[in-house]
Amino acid sequence: MNDNPTPAHTPPLHTPSAHATPAHTAATSRTTPAPADPARGAILVTGATGNTGSRLVARLVALGHPVRAAARRATEVPGAEGVSFDWHDPATHDDALRGASRLYLVPPVGDPDPAAVMLPFLERARAAGARRVVLLSSSALPAGGPGVGRVHAALPDHVDEWAVLRPSWFMQNFTGDHPHAQSIRSDGVLLTATGSGRVGFIDADDIAAVAAHALTDEPAPAGDLILTGPQALDYDDIAALVTEVTGRPVRHRSLTVEQLRERLAASLPAEFAALLAGLDRAIADGAEDRVTDTVERLTGRPPRSFREFLIRAAGRR
Repeated sequence: MNDNPTPAHTPPLHTPSAHATPAHTAATSRTTPAPADPARGAILVTGATGNTGSRLVARLVALGHPVRAAARRATEVPGAEGVSFDWHDPATHDDALRGASRLYLVPPVGDPDPAAVMLPFLERARAAGARRVVLLSSSALPAGGPGVGRVHAALPDHVDEWAVLRPSWFMQNFTGDHPHAQSIRSDGVLLTATGSGRVGFIDADDIAAVAAHALTDEPAPAGDLILTGPQALDYDDIAALVTEVTGRPVRHRSLTVEQLRERLAASLPAEFAALLAGLDRAIADGAEDRVTDTVERLTGRPPRSFREFLIRAAGRR
């Protein structure tokens, strides 16, 4: 998915946490993030051209915050300063951090060990005066777990104020360039090994809304923030809703984990294909069957439903 731990919001590793309870913080709900305070410095948004990053930049600019929009190629973003940034090129790090007191960090896409590059960056950020970090992780990755989980666990040692956004799977997986969206368009089918397992799919716009609050609210809504949409749906539900809203017949075809792994291995490294198939197994076992109140608690409005998302995506508002 473009701006998540790995493409299409596929976490680098998955540790099941079946039927987890909602995450709670002591944050005060607001309907609008805090307006700009020039004394607080700029906000650095990495992954600024991705699903959550692009939406977050637009929100922060609208509120008058100075934003440094970081991507591999410095991209001109209305109202923001485009800066070149590559996790794997430390020569780009100091310039990206210049004048930034708050950071939104999207881990390097597809990197099985993001901590190797992110922890040295956090050291630089602390030395440069950064005081607040909001990290994009995944509902599948607890603090101290594999992949981004290591970065999550290290945040308290690097900055005074921090929050980790742990969204469920993105609704955008069904409308963009994700394989699910492609198979819907080409064959009218969703292929998974999730069985009847349910997921609290979330709109990237709701993630960006929470991120804006996490970066600008006082006091900071700190801690581990698990983000979901308002309903947990299985892929049969998804197929039925896509059919209803778009008028295009779509069905969910269940595969075994082994069948999915073999299918994925045709275009992906075998180890990664096995990893992705394992994520579907975890969903089938209930790892993502939960709904939290975090989006509404922090933004003052409920998260968008999948039906509402599809209607907006189809241009029928």
